[in-house]
Amino acid sequence: MKIIKQITLISLILLGLFALSPSGQVLFAQGSDFYNKWRDFQDMVKIINTNYVEDVDWDKTMVGAQNGLMEALDPHSVYIGADRMDQINESFRGNFEGIGIEFDIIDDYITVITPIVGSPSDGLLHPGDQVVKINDESAYKITRDGVFDKLRGPKGSKVQLEIARLGESELIPVTIVRDKIPIYSVLAKFVMEDGTGYILLNRFSSTTSEEVITAITELQAQGMTRLMIDLRNNSGGYMDEVIKIVDYILPGGEKILSTKGRLKNANEEMYSKHKAIYYKQPIIVLINRGSASASEILAGALQDLDRGIVVGETSFGKGLVQRQYPLRDGSAVRVTVARYYTPSGRLIQRHYENGDARDYYLELSERDSDTTKLDDKPQFKTKMGRTVYGGGGITPDIKLQNPTTISRDLAKVRRNDIRFFFKVASDYAAIHPELAEDWPGFLNDFKVEDSLLEEVYAKIFAIEDLELDEDQIRSDEETIRYYIKSELAGKLWGRNEQYQIRTGMDNQIQEARQYFDKAREIAAAADYL
Repeated sequence: MKIIKQITLISLILLGLFALSPSGQVLFAQGSDFYNKWRDFQDMVKIINTNYVEDVDWDKTMVGAQNGLMEALDPHSVYIGADRMDQINESFRGNFEGIGIEFDIIDDYITVITPIVGSPSDGLLHPGDQVVKINDESAYKITRDGVFDKLRGPKGSKVQLEIARLGESELIPVTIVRDKIPIYSVLAKFVMEDGTGYILLNRFSSTTSEEVITAITELQAQGMTRLMIDLRNNSGGYMDEVIKIVDYILPGGEKILSTKGRLKNANEEMYSKHKAIYYKQPIIVLINRGSASASEILAGALQDLDRGIVVGETSFGKGLVQRQYPLRDGSAVRVTVARYYTPSGRLIQRHYENGDARDYYLELSERDSDTTKLDDKPQFKTKMGRTVYGGGGITPDIKLQNPTTISRDLAKVRRNDIRFFFKVASDYAAIHPELAEDWPGFLNDFKVEDSLLEEVYAKIFAIEDLELDEDQIRSDEETIRYYIKSELAGKLWGRNEQYQIRTGMDNQIQEARQYFDKAREIAAAADYL
């Protein structure tokens, strides 16, 4: 009964404090039945505690109640348990402390996919290395949680590894001193042969604007004459980082974003700052239905201001601003406090029914963006008078073909072993180290030889229990060649080169490059170039 008394006492105290607050006074003044509902909740707790067939795990039960409370508001207001807070904060903080590898568990061992550039592992570990021992203990059949427990640690501490490396007959001892590990938002940045600078952006964390501005500067030094920013499947992050990026590529005095909410401090208008120098080349932003929140702020601002054109699919449609409030036990609630609007006044939040998150996300997966009826959407005007559309997400200026798909049977192979082609490339690189001597030659001239391709087919058809159709697999020959070459590039040089190869098989990137003349024309008419 002690916990029931505590819950009741806390509930009464909270209710009293809430009733004295401005929000509480408004709520009670409106004739709300909040008090009755609160009392019903207390009664439910007493009934469950007294009558339920087993002892109640109140920690678990109250978390369920907290989740339910937030879910009834909107699909983006959430309760975050204390056990998840470190992980969530880390993903947006921009760094953690450890040895710095991207890894997978392959054949029951930690397998290095790539060392993170600038981390303690950079130069010591290679793609394909398998960690056999950690501090003299076997790492065989280690779990992912076990990897984090053993390899992460405070800056300056040491970890002793024993590594199995292809081409080496004995284990290689490696001592790594842990340090701060950057979590990069820019996954790839390079200049294509036609002068197109390409930036792949996967999140908006606390370091994103600095990364993007640095990337643009570096690409310009490499001869970039036009910029493509790939925001496909970028689910968002910090709004302030978007504002800094947009500000960098605009002259002063342009409205970037506005927010409107019930609280006075939730109503804001953000403008670009006056500065002598800003980025002055044509821009294309690539989006799809997985581009959300901060991604939509970036795409919508550049589209509304005629600074760039948006190509791809209609985006997710998240136009709500959340603030995170900590709770006493280390957990937090993330509460929607405002809606945001693009410079033309578009609210891009997709319609939702309160509390019905399942249909909200299901509708997105079923939506065919190519058949969206623009006549049914509210219309707005850009800075130079072009028509853009609201009503849910950012509608692109140019819709692209659907992404190239692979056969059902090749998809089976990848589901069965997502690292299949990584292992093929690792084996091949081990017997052809000379490939690493000439990146331009590899990029432009290397072709996967037929004999290697036949070896890969043999390995695929030897996979048990998949019942593969040989004709289907062989119909994906060109894609398989790209998979092998891209994994080889990652093994021999790194992730940036791997993505550079992948762009060759990405039909949306290749199609988007055709529209830079339009992007240049629109930006020039708006006096940006």
